[in-house]
Amino acid sequence: MDLSHIFNSKKILRASFYAVLFSLFSFSANSQEHAAADTAHEPATAEHGEVAEKDEDISQMILHHIADSHEWHFFGNVSIPLPVILLTDKGLVTFLSNKFGHNDHGTEIIDAAGTQLVNYHGKFYYPSKVKSADGTYISHDGKGELLNGKPLDVSMTKNVVSLLISAIVLLIVFIGIANSYKKREGKAPKGLQSILEPVILFVRDDIAKPQLGHKYTGFMPYLLTIFFFVWLNNLMGLVPFFPGGANLSGNIAVTMMLALCTFVLTTFNGNKNYWGHVFTPHVPWWLYPLIIPVEIIGLFTKPIALMIRLFANITAGHILVLSLISLIFILKSVFVAGVAIPFVLFISVIELVVGFIQAFIFTILSALFISMAIEEKHAEH
Repeated sequence: MDLSHIFNSKKILRASFYAVLFSLFSFSANSQEHAAADTAHEPATAEHGEVAEKDEDISQMILHHIADSHEWHFFGNVSIPLPVILLTDKGLVTFLSNKFGHNDHGTEIIDAAGTQLVNYHGKFYYPSKVKSADGTYISHDGKGELLNGKPLDVSMTKNVVSLLISAIVLLIVFIGIANSYKKREGKAPKGLQSILEPVILFVRDDIAKPQLGHKYTGFMPYLLTIFFFVWLNNLMGLVPFFPGGANLSGNIAVTMMLALCTFVLTTFNGNKNYWGHVFTPHVPWWLYPLIIPVEIIGLFTKPIALMIRLFANITAGHILVLSLISLIFILKSVFVAGVAIPFVLFISVIELVVGFIQAFIFTILSALFISMAIEEKHAEH
């Protein structure tokens, strides 16, 4: 199937080049912002040495870029504050994330509608009664685990907003395409319909039909939704500016819910033959105590594999790109930039392909698991 009009290499290289330049600028500005904020939080870290601080700052910066956030950062001090919604022991508390400044070191107590809170690495906790030795209102046990309680956070974070944006985009696009099919029935597709029709046919002919056979029509809406949702969010995660930049596909909570959808669909569509393989496997009866637990565990390992595969691949790609960029700031060498930037451009192009491949893998494995659940007995070998 020819998808060359979709994956135009010149356009991809041009877009990747500008995206990398923007990422470099954003990375540098954001590093300076955090360095300035860390100046007020020096007492606990001054003794570790300049090199150790630099490595720690770069690691924190990479984790900051791939993590969820209560604001949508652009560059430097420019960001869009998002609503923070907390269910505290005193009731519901809401405020914009920039209301109490950007101190996320846990060194300042904020009063939100009568509830005292501290912002520690982007999460809100109830403060300790006295400051710790490091100047924060955060307490740790001997193993380094946090002892502070925290309210239930149901905020509109960057990932939540990104999810809503992608859902709205998909609704607008596919409602428009559905209307085009109704209006132009029997005619050649045009516009956006002509661009996406090859991909829709790809999902139908190369994923749904081979796996599900004549029953594919009932599962096409789900397979199309899951494919385009994962693909769109993979691509949006590679764009370093609004409305991209959120690491939605690299959030394990999101991939867990996607895998859970496949698990629920598989479980509720499982026929007698499917459950027979689980509880009455075709082995001697005396092996049942061994095989049945293995089969039951297998029901859960399939969605877990779906969840971890998507999460790990997308997150690893982001970390690799950010690590290459950070080498420039660690070594402070023009020669390093001359090597790192071409590598980043190459990895960025690879990431575009990986985004499509991961959407394909997630969709085809979902179709495979569903086909195992609806397989008829006569199809056994």
